[in-house]
Amino acid sequence: MNLTASAAVRQPLTLHWPTALFLGSFHGMALLALWNFSWSALGVTLFLHWLIGGVGICLGYHRLLSHRSFQVPQWLAYGIAVLGALALQGGPIFWVGWHRQHHAHTETDLDPYSAQRGFWWSHILWMLYPRSGFFSAQTYAKYAPELVRDPFYRWLDRYYLTLQIPLGLLLFGLGGWSFVIYGIFLRTVLVWHSTWLVNSAAHLYGYRTIASPDNARNSWWVALLTYGEGWHNHHHAHPRAAKTGWHWWEVDTTWWVISTLQTLGLAKNVMMLPANFDKSSSLR
Repeated sequence: MNLTASAAVRQPLTLHWPTALFLGSFHGMALLALWNFSWSALGVTLFLHWLIGGVGICLGYHRLLSHRSFQVPQWLAYGIAVLGALALQGGPIFWVGWHRQHHAHTETDLDPYSAQRGFWWSHILWMLYPRSGFFSAQTYAKYAPELVRDPFYRWLDRYYLTLQIPLGLLLFGLGGWSFVIYGIFLRTVLVWHSTWLVNSAAHLYGYRTIASPDNARNSWWVALLTYGEGWHNHHHAHPRAAKTGWHWWEVDTTWWVISTLQTLGLAKNVMMLPANFDKSSSLR
């Protein structure tokens, strides 16, 4: 990416209308949930929030593909990536590419969603006003080269939107339009804002256990909404660690899934904290 920090700051902000219309339409459709409520539809939302948001994004796109915190068989990695693609946060190459940029340049002008530019920038505005150079084939080749080389991930990056069609047909067959509204539109919006809070709130509110150059923080309520991703100070201190909740009260359900996969022999080379690492210090 041939982009300097000063050049990134000077870029004019131009609204990307396709993204704005896409996000706006899903938020509008999600409001229809108010007139289509049923307990079973709500159950579908909660289950898919965990399956697609928790397993697909938090475990798959984030800890598995972005940070290589553990390894699973290729067929399982592909399946988890499909779940991540169903979250409508972009394909795996796109997601991993900008996330690795975030870690390489945290809270600087080369961070795509730097919290130094304010809560709303890091939460959503960085997508509505994308800066050139951050989302390009050249950038992906630099930050996610192993995914770019994989034909399946390239296919998923191109066609991830179409996966909503079979999911929508399945939900309609199971419960009609209420399942579609709750299982696609409401679920998508809730997963969006849950995971976006890691970029925004978890860089502004909470406590810090580890001194670090960035302002990543541990937020219990963000962690509950994102299956453990809210222990963000821990994550930035040791990005490859598969476990982000270091103390018994720091609930990390994504780690529970990884641990279960490890017990079943499906997860190997699970990255842990250094054996001599002191977790007792605190910078609250």
